[in-house]
This record gives sequence, C-alpha cells and structure tokens, in this order.
Amino acid sequence: MNEILNRIAQCVEFGKINKASPYPPSMKDQDGADELAKRALEEGVKPDEILENALVPAMANVGNKFSRKEIYVPQMLMAAKAMNSAMMHLKPYFLSGETKRKGKFIIGTVSGDLHDIGKNLVSMMIEGGGWEVIDLGVDVSAEKFLKALDGNPDAFVGLSALLTTTMENMKKIVSAIKEKYSSSKILIGGAPVTMEYCQKIGADFYSPDPQGAVNYLKQFVS
Repeated sequence: MNEILNRIAQCVEFGKINKASPYPPSMKDQDGADELAKRALEEGVKPDEILENALVPAMANVGNKFSRKEIYVPQMLMAAKAMNSAMMHLKPYFLSGETKRKGKFIIGTVSGDLHDIGKNLVSMMIEGGGWEVIDLGVDVSAEKFLKALDGNPDAFVGLSALLTTTMENMKKIVSAIKEKYSSSKILIGGAPVTMEYCQKIGADFYSPDPQGAVNYLKQFVS
C-alpha cells in the first residue's frame, strides 16, 4: 500500500497528471495521479488514507518549495492539476459523508478585482491540505461572502486582492463579516497586502504565500 501512496505523492509533487501527460519528461508514459488514485481505491486503500498519506504531504512539499522559491507558479499549477485528477476519484466519498474533511474554507477575490491566480493557488493548497473549499470566484462582494457564511457559519474565510485600489474593499468585507459573524477567522493575502494591513483592518491572519495559510489552519483541527 505504501508504494502506491508514495507513487501518487510523487506524481502530485512533480505534476504528473495522467499517463498521457508529457510533463514531467522524466515520468513520460508512466501512470499519473489519475490512474494511480483510481487503482489505489480499487485495491482497497481508503480515500482518507490517500488524502492524508499522499496528497497532503505532496502538496505541503510543493508549498514549502514555492515558499523557498525552488519552484514557481507554473510548477505549482501542474501540481494542482495532478492533485485535482486524484481528488476527482475521492470526491464521491467526501460527498457521501463516508470520508470527512477537516473543515470548510470560503475564498474569493474581493469586489473590483478580477485577478485569480493567487486565489487559485491558495484554494488548491488548502484543498490539498484536506479541506473543503468553497470558491466564490473574483469580484466578490461582502454580501456574497455573507451569503456563503449563512450556509456554512463555521467556515474559515479567505480574501484575496492584487491591487492597492481593491485592497480597500478588503477592509469593508472584513468589517461586514465580523459584524455578523464575530468569531469567523478571516485570512487575507495578495501582492500589496501586509501583516500591518491585516492587523489594521481586523483580519485574523496574513501570509505572503499559500503554505502559510495551510499551516495556520492546522491549529484548528483536533
């Protein structure tokens, strides 16, 4: 069992999506995360074991490499695609309730801002960390965040902004969320965002990279 989990983890870490994928060249014509996750389930490996012992550690390695600038956005996106190809086989078990996620995470790029690469990277790192991600997309208003929280009051919230002009909308959204859901934990990020700004607007956490958000969430899982 360990061998197939190690192979899945390797495929995710190096972005090997499926057998047809030419990337990375060193794994050409080998099965990818897609085929291996399917085979693992057929061989009786539990979905949560695939998640905890293959996907989570692989994505943590990817996140740490990115933090150290050993890899860049294109490699992270390939790893995300490989992870998603494995997750497609696991999702039916999560949806049925047979396998539990660690919690829920609502994320969106704030109103007025249409940038989504940073948001997408954080989404896939957090999903790879074992959480259910509710992605509201870009240009998301305070009302839309509140509506998502109405249906998932225990969820954590992530706000992203890439522009100094739209960063101001973070402040309004944080204020609206804290007014209605005072115990909500709000994480913020994006190129112009700083820890100082996070404290100023009353958000709970800031990280300059996606792995920081994953590490912050770990403390809330029993």
